Amino acid sequence: MASSTAVPSSAANAPSLKGSGKDVSTSNGMEDSVHSFKAADLVIELSQTHKAKPDLTNLVFGTVFSDHMLTIEWTSAGGWQKPHVKPFGNLSLHPACSAMHYAVQLFEGMKAYRDADDKVRLFRPMLNMNRMAKSAERACLPAFDREELVQCIRRLVQVDLEWVPKSDSASLYIRPTFLGTEPSLGVKKPSHALLYVILSPVGSYFSTGAKPVSLWADSKYIRAWRGGTGDCKMGGNYGASIYAQDEAVDYGCQQVLWLYGDDHQITEVGTMNMFLFWNNEKGEEELATPPLDGIILPGITRQSILELTRKWGEFKVCERYLTMADLRCALKESRVKEMFGSGTACVVSPVGRILYQGENLHIPCQEDFPQLASRLMKELTDIQYGRTQSDWSVLV
Repeated sequence: MASSTAVPSSAANAPSLKGSGKDVSTSNGMEDSVHSFKAADLVIELSQTHKAKPDLTNLVFGTVFSDHMLTIEWTSAGGWQKPHVKPFGNLSLHPACSAMHYAVQLFEGMKAYRDADDKVRLFRPMLNMNRMAKSAERACLPAFDREELVQCIRRLVQVDLEWVPKSDSASLYIRPTFLGTEPSLGVKKPSHALLYVILSPVGSYFSTGAKPVSLWADSKYIRAWRGGTGDCKMGGNYGASIYAQDEAVDYGCQQVLWLYGDDHQITEVGTMNMFLFWNNEKGEEELATPPLDGIILPGITRQSILELTRKWGEFKVCERYLTMADLRCALKESRVKEMFGSGTACVVSPVGRILYQGENLHIPCQEDFPQLASRLMKELTDIQYGRTQSDWSVLV
């Protein structure tokens, strides 16, 4: 039987993230003045049994989970309840739960990293909270204080600190999840909700490791559309993509390059934002990525890459529309330098080949990891693992 303990004062008095920079600001103007759960009220129930830690060399992404989880319940009648850290286990949900019937559900993806001094860090966590709050608003799920959720997550990671890999090629994946648990079949705003967080030690997202990925681009499947939920991190966006992903594998490709519109605009790749480094139509050296127009997920790694490269000031950095015709023409004229995806799971992943309209488009890849992708990977991971000091890195 598990035991209950009071929250240590170190958790209740954890340093505030407010005033720590633009990561705290919201994208939709929402304020955190809502009546929310508080990290100071956290109840901890420790597991009396501990699972064996996995071998990191053969770890399949998202298949192993730590000893504990965070759960926070909400009802329209009672508001937010006290947050609980408790032993990892199955959820008990009503069979009519709105998350299962109508996809009233969303999630986030973040990581904890262990540095050379054995300190554990989060990377820009308030950006994840801002995006999660926006997704929750779109799903008609209740508002919450984002800083309080970060503090609860920090405490969960502290409880399972030994699950953070002691490796600079692995990390602890953090999956906040938010469900509408309305116990009725009516299509309506939920009166019950559950926010929970689970932890999973992970290595490389792709089974091929850091090698360039192959993409299948076909306009017959569409990931998102204007006015939809493509800019929110909702499970339905991913579940609906699995059929196309399976077809991509049949064509010998690893991921889907999602196209949009009659002009076949390049949007996203599987679970990644997309970047093209090239000499543009005017002969300018340019790093380009599709704009956030409502169908693109605003990735935290995407934003970090844009901010880093703009700070360098070495080439043009642009959010602009790119089409497959643009890419084909640039490849034909030898103007493409490299192409890569970005995301929390993979950080930076170079693209080596795109299958489009029966033609294999080969993207330049010097020695598997192109120069810019390699530089960005190093700069980002140096911050994440504490080798470079930055206010993007938050100690747990």
